[in-house]
Amino acid sequence: MTNDKLITGKTRLLGVIGHPVEHSRSPVMHNAAIAHLGLDYVYLPFPIAPENLEIAIAGFAAIGVVGFNVTIPHKQAIIPLLSEITPLAQTIGAVNTVSRQNNQWVGTNTDIEGFIAPLQTTYKQDWSQKVAVILGNGGAARAVVAGCHQLGFAKIHVVGRNVQRLQEFGKSWSNSPISENLQVHHWEELSKLIPQANLLVNTTPIGMYPQVDESPLSAGEIENLPTGAIAYDLIYIPKPTQFLEQAEKQGVIAIDGLEMLVQQGVAALKIWLQQETIPVEVMRQALLNHLV
Repeated sequence: MTNDKLITGKTRLLGVIGHPVEHSRSPVMHNAAIAHLGLDYVYLPFPIAPENLEIAIAGFAAIGVVGFNVTIPHKQAIIPLLSEITPLAQTIGAVNTVSRQNNQWVGTNTDIEGFIAPLQTTYKQDWSQKVAVILGNGGAARAVVAGCHQLGFAKIHVVGRNVQRLQEFGKSWSNSPISENLQVHHWEELSKLIPQANLLVNTTPIGMYPQVDESPLSAGEIENLPTGAIAYDLIYIPKPTQFLEQAEKQGVIAIDGLEMLVQQGVAALKIWLQQETIPVEVMRQALLNHLV
């Protein structure tokens, strides 16, 4: 965002809610797009503790916030507080984008669009005979499962540490066609799954700044990935994460969360601004400049 932007009583508010939210680079990307388009909006980070979620959303309505993104830990908790959620967000069971429509909050999920973007363009291939292994079973994992299903993966394995949450995760898809291809596994089973993984996705926060020396997998485990596999980390700070650095040493294709962040942001801006022309390259470049 340029420093000459004048904030007035007419400036319209957008933002991101999370806890914590200090690490979010969404404001950099969205404010760059807004400045490029010459619009009188500003995008702010709002740190909101879980116990304050309901009162915060009511406050947003009171002050006329146009829309906001939702990050950890609110992606599922926010659902009961919204008047409407799109079928896609319902399928995923998590919301990352909320907009104000007819004096009501409407939730959707643009994470799925963001996640599949690099797999539909740069790394496009026939996924129908392929296996995806997903680390973690939170809100982000739900979008990744739906994205892998949309891409046509033959098998989708989700691996987590908490048995109860894993079982709930598995059960939650039971009324969806996704359940036919989906299996959940406890972390101990991971060593059997890695050699089958054509796509290995980290949806956990392990390895995210400031815990930059951590990885959800050891170097030894990553060594067992098959040739031609893709390792995909939804984290984008640091660049690269330990997980992706180890994967690259194995000669595996590494994708970080930067493009997912850009593409889900583009999809959100289209909803909030009600326009199709969004400066994608400006957003990508603003992030890259900021990560240096």
